Amino acid sequence: MSILSRVTDFLLYGFGADMSDMEFLEKAITRWKGSPERMTQVKGFLYYDGEHDILRRRRTMIGDNGELQEVSNLPNNLVVDNQYAKLVNQKVNYLFGQPFSFETENEQYTDALKGVFDRRFMRVIKRSGNYAYNGGTAWLYPYYDEHGDFRFRLFPGYEILPFWADAEHERLDGAVRLYTVKGYENKQEKTVQKVEVYDAAGIHCYVLDGAHLMPDLSAKEQDCAYVLANGQPLNWERIPLIPLRVNSAGQPLIKKVKSLQDSINVMISDFENNMQEDARNTILVLKNYDGTDLGEFRRNLATFGAVKVRYDDSQKGGVETLEIQVNADNYKAILEIFKKAIIENAMGYDAKDDRLSGNPNQMNIQSMYSDIDLDANDAETEYQAAFDEILWFVNAHLANTGRGNYGGEEVNIIFNRDILINESEVIENCAKSQGLISDETIVSMHPWVDDPQRELDRIAEQRQRETELYNPFEPQDSGEGDDE
Repeated sequence: MSILSRVTDFLLYGFGADMSDMEFLEKAITRWKGSPERMTQVKGFLYYDGEHDILRRRRTMIGDNGELQEVSNLPNNLVVDNQYAKLVNQKVNYLFGQPFSFETENEQYTDALKGVFDRRFMRVIKRSGNYAYNGGTAWLYPYYDEHGDFRFRLFPGYEILPFWADAEHERLDGAVRLYTVKGYENKQEKTVQKVEVYDAAGIHCYVLDGAHLMPDLSAKEQDCAYVLANGQPLNWERIPLIPLRVNSAGQPLIKKVKSLQDSINVMISDFENNMQEDARNTILVLKNYDGTDLGEFRRNLATFGAVKVRYDDSQKGGVETLEIQVNADNYKAILEIFKKAIIENAMGYDAKDDRLSGNPNQMNIQSMYSDIDLDANDAETEYQAAFDEILWFVNAHLANTGRGNYGGEEVNIIFNRDILINESEVIENCAKSQGLISDETIVSMHPWVDDPQRELDRIAEQRQRETELYNPFEPQDSGEGDDE
């Protein structure tokens, strides 16, 4: 396999060159499967779905030996305030919320690209942003479906182990995909780990049994070929896996903000725990209690809300509580600090920012968006480079299907960012720019215009109608021939 041909891969993973190809793959997969990098990718998707570490938290106390022991009779609220998911959605919708557009001078090429970059592909690109922020890298796989249509499929970062041909991680030697499928064996549900090895020779299908790779006997021919033409497997000239990153390091967003998200969850959970520690479930001080079983005392208190104590001339009984004063202002202040910190560290924006109160002019709005705009610049740079790879496969598809050879055509991909603006201020600036710049530029900047060329055509038609209305004596072309 060409995936194993480079000595740099052996050096990178610390393996010796004396092992077989299969042994190399098995050791590489085993090491990567439980690596901290992959676990961080998995954690990003779990946190986005609301599966936070706070959900496994237990209340503890110091036991007889000075060690912590779990306590089950105290309030243990597990509150998830998912600020992380909010930030991911915010960043994805900021850059990918609006469909991207593209420019090329060849009209035939434009029409061909519209057939590929349809609404389904726009949705794939938006979803890839979610995958990339959660897992650091999303992988785009071009393929032909069962109907022969050219499609793109997404793989999350935690499913793909890449083998790079260069230190900059731009050219692939090959890759391994690890994923799980559920099935039944002897009427018992079973989870199977499948492995697909991608290299220049095609796709090699295996099943991971413990730490060993076994041939996947259930794999169909279309599962182990890049392209099938008349029943014959064909290969691309490049490995059809395109990395989509939101930063050059491919770092998941969760790595920057996990500790802050955990702290927010802990603060809210602790606040609710302290508020629920009332006289029926907190520490009580008994004086001359008329009974001996403290468990029975707790049950009676919880059931009847009353306590029976001995009170006479010699012995005066009573019940007191050890109360902890809960200062809500302290929790509120700490939560505010954490929430501002998580926004800053994630390079997002606060939609309730004070700069939007009063007079939200365009300068204040741009200031609020400055961090997310810088982060979007990084993501756009990475996606622009990825689109060069995407267009290579698109052009190959168009050439192979007889729709034209567009390998030398230039394409400009434009991401339309979804940013809040002060419309009245922008419209006023557009009006003041008339006579200084072209109408086409002014119309393209107007906040109410989605299609500048269509709007210019409408303006031209409107002016034509107005000219005809105010010049009634101008000869009109009836469109009919002269009768002689």
